[in-house]
Amino acid sequence: MAMMPRMELRQGQSLVMTPQLLQAIKLLQLSHLELQNFVEGELERNPLLERDDAAEPPIQLNGGDSALAADPESFARAESLNTQDGMEGRLGTGLDNVFQGEQPTIARLDTKGADSLPITGGAYGGSGGSFEDGSEGFESSLTAELSLRDHLSAQLDLAMTDPAERLIGSHLIDAVDDSGYLGESVPEIAERLAVTADKVEHVLGIIQGFDPSGVGARDVRECLSIQLRERDRFDPAMQALVANLHLVAKRDFSALKRICGVDDEDIADMVAEIRRLDPKPGRGFGGSAAETVVPDVFIRPAPDGSWLVDLNPDTLPRVLINQTYHARVSRAARNDLDKAFIAECLQTANWLTRSLEQRARTILKVASEIVRQQDGFFAHGVEHLRPLNLKTVADAIGMHESTVSRVTSNKYLICSRGVFEMKYFFSAAIAATGYGEAHSAEAVRFRIKQMIDDEVPAEVLSDDAIVARLKEGGIDIARRTVAKYRESLRIPSSMERRREKVAMALGGR
Repeated sequence: MAMMPRMELRQGQSLVMTPQLLQAIKLLQLSHLELQNFVEGELERNPLLERDDAAEPPIQLNGGDSALAADPESFARAESLNTQDGMEGRLGTGLDNVFQGEQPTIARLDTKGADSLPITGGAYGGSGGSFEDGSEGFESSLTAELSLRDHLSAQLDLAMTDPAERLIGSHLIDAVDDSGYLGESVPEIAERLAVTADKVEHVLGIIQGFDPSGVGARDVRECLSIQLRERDRFDPAMQALVANLHLVAKRDFSALKRICGVDDEDIADMVAEIRRLDPKPGRGFGGSAAETVVPDVFIRPAPDGSWLVDLNPDTLPRVLINQTYHARVSRAARNDLDKAFIAECLQTANWLTRSLEQRARTILKVASEIVRQQDGFFAHGVEHLRPLNLKTVADAIGMHESTVSRVTSNKYLICSRGVFEMKYFFSAAIAATGYGEAHSAEAVRFRIKQMIDDEVPAEVLSDDAIVARLKEGGIDIARRTVAKYRESLRIPSSMERRREKVAMALGGR
């Protein structure tokens, strides 16, 4: 067949992902801290963007509807900025004025038995200090917390006078983590400082005598050994016990008695003394700041029986497009390159404001549907958690499952029962006996924990016994599933629990 060029017309479908669309999808799965960093970067790069520092009320949604509560005053204020003479014209992304004129609808849910949400300050009121009224600011209540490194360094200055030893000691203290353990090996430190390992061991031995007791240990056995030596309790029997901590964790007291050569009363006293020691001696001092979980959504019971779903305004970046500045620099642009740059900045700014609006609305829709689906949990507790998957929520709000998955990643909500990640409310279904309604896996896990917490030493429940009790309660579950849930809760087997309860009973005599 002869080869020759020719033209053909074909019809097909393809999905084109523009950079802006990819970025919008990325914004959905960012936590509020990651989003703040992203917006800060855009504010630095784009001269047309500026931060909106005006306080805005939170977006509020009542019940299960996806309508936003409009704020006509904020909308009018933003519009006036565009028309007033002598002021910069701005287009705002105030998320509470997106749908002006819409009225919120209320989905009435039974909230009997639900506790009120005790929130003070922030978006829900509370008193705050100011400089004008003479009250002391928040900073006055803060004190500098002594760090473990500073505490050890102060003792090092008193314990050592040799410059070489103090240098080694400083490096060892720098290698101690927040829990009080040495994070580097002695040979590594010796090689870095070009000294012998024996010299480092000598200095480490001195540091291990510092307060708090057990600091500078390389593992938990050495940490407990140091504390026992200081109490003059590190006899051969206790040495054998510390060397076999894995048997203590398994509650295998029969093997421990044989190894340590002691009777029931002695092993109970020894285990009780081990439990009185501190396996993390550095935790009483200031360390690296823990990241605080800031909820993205507030869930509150309303007086009329509905649930109020509010976005946390502190997690919503507010940016404005300075239209006056855009007009000014557009007139001053002299070449095509400058004009193209200004046009790109405006396009990026418009995209960012729209994406932030869409992100807030999507989070609110998903959170509202979760509240609607799991109203039993918010009203009555975890035992009333229903089976829920991404597809159910996605179908209800007209979105794709992947969008719901991204929205619920790294997002948290707060209610009267605490702070929960949104993904917590998606739970597998456990079949019910007969024709009953399926149960949430998380609710079943909670029931298993309750049963084990209510055990008495004479009646420790085996996994088979737990299965039987759950079936009596209408839950059809396999023994291996019970074992899997028990292990996920870090609850030992019935044999280990029985040994522990016997040991506790002996120790309490």
